[in-house]
Parts: sequence; C-alpha cells; structure tokens
Amino acid sequence: MFTHLAIHHPHPEHREALRASMQRVDAAARGSAGLIRIDDWAEIDGDRLVGIAIWESRAAFEAAAGTIFAAVAGDPFDVWWASPPETIYLESGRP
Repeated sequence: MFTHLAIHHPHPEHREALRASMQRVDAAARGSAGLIRIDDWAEIDGDRLVGIAIWESRAAFEAAAGTIFAAVAGDPFDVWWASPPETIYLESGRP
C-alpha cells in the first residue's frame, strides 16, 4: 500500500476555505482506480489540516493525481497557506 499525506498550514482566517478545497480533492478522487480511502482531517488543538489518501500502489496514485488535483487548480493556495504544505509519501511494510 501507498499513502499520500499532506500537512497544510493555513492562515487561521482561511482554514475553512482550505478545508473545503481539500474536500473537493476528496470528491474528485472518489472512485479512482486503486484508491482505498481518502479523508481530510483537522487538528483539534491547532490550525493544521491533514489530507490522508491510502492507495493500492504509488502507480495508482500517480495515474489519478492529475485529474484529482485539477479540481482545485484555480484555488488561491498562495493566499490561504501560512507556509507550504509538508507532503509525505509512505509505503506499508506489509506486502
């Protein structure tokens, strides 16, 4: 399995707009070949937003990424972000 983890650092006043954008990514991804689960998460005691997508393989993620992220291509991330997101790619130790 392959996981795409994105940790976003929004300006507080843009947190809800960024979360709505993340939810549009989630909606665009649903039904993609190889997608196991995708969700947006909000930090309880802070301002960070976290997107977690679990895929059957990195190849499945890469095949779908262009279509998925096109859904938010016009969003003003440069205004919303206090700093760029941390993107982490993870692979499971299980076969």
